Amino acid sequence: MSNPVQIAQAAAILEKGGLVAFPTETVYGLGADAENRAAVAAIYAAKGRPMDHPVIVHLSPEADIRYWAKDIPEPTQKLIAAFWPGPLTLILKRADHIPNTVSGGQDSIALRCPSHPVAQALLRAFKGGKGGIAAPSANKFGRVSPTTADHVRDEFAEELRPGGLISMVLNGEQSQVGIESTILDLTRLASHGPVLLRPGHIRTDQLATILGGLPATPVSDATTPRVSGSLDAHYAPNTPVVIVQSDQLERVLQQLQSAQKRVALLHYRPLSTTVLAPICLSHQAEQYAHELYASLRLLDSEHADVIVVQEPPDAGEWHGIHDRLRRAAHDSQGVLAQLLA
Repeated sequence: MSNPVQIAQAAAILEKGGLVAFPTETVYGLGADAENRAAVAAIYAAKGRPMDHPVIVHLSPEADIRYWAKDIPEPTQKLIAAFWPGPLTLILKRADHIPNTVSGGQDSIALRCPSHPVAQALLRAFKGGKGGIAAPSANKFGRVSPTTADHVRDEFAEELRPGGLISMVLNGEQSQVGIESTILDLTRLASHGPVLLRPGHIRTDQLATILGGLPATPVSDATTPRVSGSLDAHYAPNTPVVIVQSDQLERVLQQLQSAQKRVALLHYRPLSTTVLAPICLSHQAEQYAHELYASLRLLDSEHADVIVVQEPPDAGEWHGIHDRLRRAAHDSQGVLAQLLA
């Protein structure tokens, strides 16, 4: 775990316009001063991230949200009281003085207060707790998010060399949640109500308790804000990923082996079929999410022809996991057909 001296060093780097990777309870983030256009642009350069793809601004528990957003609709404070610090990102109208580099040129802004103790210590040290740290996940764009400091170092080996784009990685052990935050849009309450743009650890029924009803599901139109992790293909290892229903899993594994394919497997129920690299995760959603990205990275290192994922249960607490796996395996059927051709 990073110590106070390292945290002070990291805060100083950020204040000078540098980049620092740091842990949150969801995944590790790659941070920059949210009000420094050049620093935020350096995040995009390090990640290979499109400049129109917004990032989340992380705030300390004591930060004044009114500095960052010019319109604070009625549900905002209730949601903050219920879920901050924690894995909930709120989309609000961006204050005019905040650079639009953090929002991909949009008039909205994504705000979150993380609960991880290292993240909170860094945010309190940075600009006396009044600054915001723009921080997408600390990985190359579209790839599997990191949940340990070693994942970040592996991902950014070149950028962490002396003179590279990234100056420091703070250590905070493995991220507790393991998948990215829930994202809720509050910019269109009059026309759409609260809209869930990305599922995560905080479930829709938990949001409904605060909102007085379930949030709307996203409908793609010109008014929908672009948010992190919303592309069809995302969170993907280098090895192709396919998702297979439980009742078809043994048959598909046997077909792949008959086709002489090297198979890595992520499952949560015992199987009789043996494969090159199996990882059996928990059948409890929270523990599964905690282990998911580290497991995908480990299976990716096996250099298999395919990573087969047993489709998780279809229940509310699994929706965030389903979302990440669906994007990691965005052409699941096409990949499987090609492997078996």
